[in-house]
Amino acid sequence: MTTARPAGTAAPHRRRRPGRGIQSGQAAAGWLFITPMLVLLGLFLVLPIAMAAWVSVSDWTGRGNPFGGAASYVGGQNYAELLTGGGLPQRDFATSLRNNAYYVLLVVPIQTALSLTLAILVNRRIMRGRGFFRTAFYFPSVTSSVAITVVFLFLFTASGAVNRVLSYLSVGGPNWINDPRGVLHIVLGAVGVDQPPAVLQSAPFLGLSWWQWLAGPSVAMCVFIIMGIFTTSGTFMLLFLAALQNLSGEVEEAAMVDGTTAWQRLRYVTIPMLRPTIFTVVTLGLIGTWQVFDQIYTGTRGSPGKTTLTPAYLSYETSFNSQQWGRGAAIAFILFAIIVVMTIVQRVVLAERDVVPARKRFYRTGQKGGEPS
Repeated sequence: MTTARPAGTAAPHRRRRPGRGIQSGQAAAGWLFITPMLVLLGLFLVLPIAMAAWVSVSDWTGRGNPFGGAASYVGGQNYAELLTGGGLPQRDFATSLRNNAYYVLLVVPIQTALSLTLAILVNRRIMRGRGFFRTAFYFPSVTSSVAITVVFLFLFTASGAVNRVLSYLSVGGPNWINDPRGVLHIVLGAVGVDQPPAVLQSAPFLGLSWWQWLAGPSVAMCVFIIMGIFTTSGTFMLLFLAALQNLSGEVEEAAMVDGTTAWQRLRYVTIPMLRPTIFTVVTLGLIGTWQVFDQIYTGTRGSPGKTTLTPAYLSYETSFNSQQWGRGAAIAFILFAIIVVMTIVQRVVLAERDVVPARKRFYRTGQKGGEPS
């Protein structure tokens, strides 16, 4: 029940909240400052992606304006040719995925472990010349990838320095850059398995047989794997080094008081505290390894026998050399989807786990006399 206001009495004046005007002014100023960046992102990022999406579902040949009638809509034809076409485009795409998958599976774990090891080494206060080693380990990351590729091609030639060192150990080195054999096939051949079993001869996935999928990285691709680890470990070392220097020393000191070994402190104290940095390093590693292009373009351009072909280089080759711009854009978008899916998967894998249910109940019920209540 409301009380009536006496006649002739003015309505009470509602006081404006003092912070509302300030907040609206701050919001307007914020939008004013970020508008130039939003315009640049829209012009140089969103718009090109939208154009590439249209090209991937069109038959544009690279001539004329794709939005001005020079291209017609073909739907998912370009994607179908890559995934279910059954012809040469599908086989090339499957081969590039296989090559790049082995590259990712080997480079990402090794470079992560190596960069963490280097960071731990150069973080030790008792180590002399820490500044020199930090610079030396990081130097390959700031060197031109083209220059490093040329140097590696020179080192891994049939008569290069690597085979010369192997000869001193009475080991005959392969013709690295020109050897298309898969490493797993070489190992199986050494134990007498030269022909694929009948169960591995079928080709149920993207037109390649299981025997071809299980070939492993080629000898030529191993050169690029070593190069990738060599050039990226220094960058990720700095990320781990910054994280290590920000860790609180009290936890490690408490672990030392408890009598833990150096390995136990690393496994149960340091690595769990580095989980956010590990997630960042693995994510950047996945993105970088799936997008490897410049080393392939400078080095082998997919040879020998397309065993160094990668999706990024195949997209370039299909678009610029074969003038199949729609198919090349479709390869780029499939590669984008693969990167997103793998990033989500590794985020789930590296996510922090809750306490197991039995221990949860133990902690919730509390303790009484050293035993659960």
